[in-house]
Amino acid sequence: MERAQDPLWLAAWLLSVCLLLPPPCLPAAPRADSPWPGHSVAVKQTGTAILRCYLEDDTSKGAWLNRSSIIFAGNDKWSMDPRVTIVSNSAREYSLQIRQVEVTDDGPYTCSVQTQQNPRTAQIHLTVQVPPKIYDISADSVVNEFSNVSLICLATGRPEPVITWRHISPSARDFDSEGEYLEIAGITRDQAGEYECLAQNDVPVQNVRKVRVTVNYAPTIMEIKSPEMVLGREGLLRCEALAVPAAAFQWYRGDKRLSSGRHGIKIQNFSTRSVLTVSNITTDHYGNYTCVAINKLGTSSTSHILHMPSAGMTGNAAVGLLARCWCLVTALSCLASVWQ
Repeated sequence: MERAQDPLWLAAWLLSVCLLLPPPCLPAAPRADSPWPGHSVAVKQTGTAILRCYLEDDTSKGAWLNRSSIIFAGNDKWSMDPRVTIVSNSAREYSLQIRQVEVTDDGPYTCSVQTQQNPRTAQIHLTVQVPPKIYDISADSVVNEFSNVSLICLATGRPEPVITWRHISPSARDFDSEGEYLEIAGITRDQAGEYECLAQNDVPVQNVRKVRVTVNYAPTIMEIKSPEMVLGREGLLRCEALAVPAAAFQWYRGDKRLSSGRHGIKIQNFSTRSVLTVSNITTDHYGNYTCVAINKLGTSSTSHILHMPSAGMTGNAAVGLLARCWCLVTALSCLASVWQ
């Protein structure tokens, strides 16, 4: 090999390389080399980095350094790292390739080229990018309406990830909150649902996690209604209420609480409504009905009066009533003419 035939070359080479290194390789001395413009290379973690460098002519010698360590001197490999190789796609290319890059590979690299005139150096900064990863987020929570809520979302990555919060409930109001913490003062029922934490940086891979906030509130009865209740037929009353947790329903006629299965009454309760069915309506079923919705935060009630429909206003009875009224009017007219 050339360096074996000329020991002086090796000594000169090591001396020129040491001049590029910080102490304690050699005492500080004025730099005599001419630097090339530096640049940076960004590579995603586990990817392959190629740091480009070119010799000036066939007699030039190159070397690669990382901080205070020599990686290559010419084609001589000084590093024990098997991931590091020299790439030479042309006669003058002297590029450094690092496979499966890790965060510890991040930092400055120096390509030194020894020419017949003087050494020249190129400074290259390798930036290892790490996709964002959310490692901590608030657990799902249950709160009462008008209380204060604080959510947290923490993520790692290189560069530092940007955290964005978004409310993804169908009834959500548009908002844009940036930062690890999301503070909601006096939360309302329409702010319940899922909140999405999005972490992103320069790596084109996003990390998303969600947290659900359940807002408890007292019942509110939306409506109580019934179709016409006709004697001898089936009739029903329906009561609808909003509440979290779901309300329990009770029915009253006057001051008496009603039970399913008694007096021809059937009561069916669902998450947001209750249906009272009367199988065979009698005169005893008419009156004032009250629906009560109850949960641990409060109670709501509303009433509905069932009136007995007037049978004389329909069908043949209505015709008969009109006929009797006409006869009465005619008779009164006759009497009035006689008295005159």
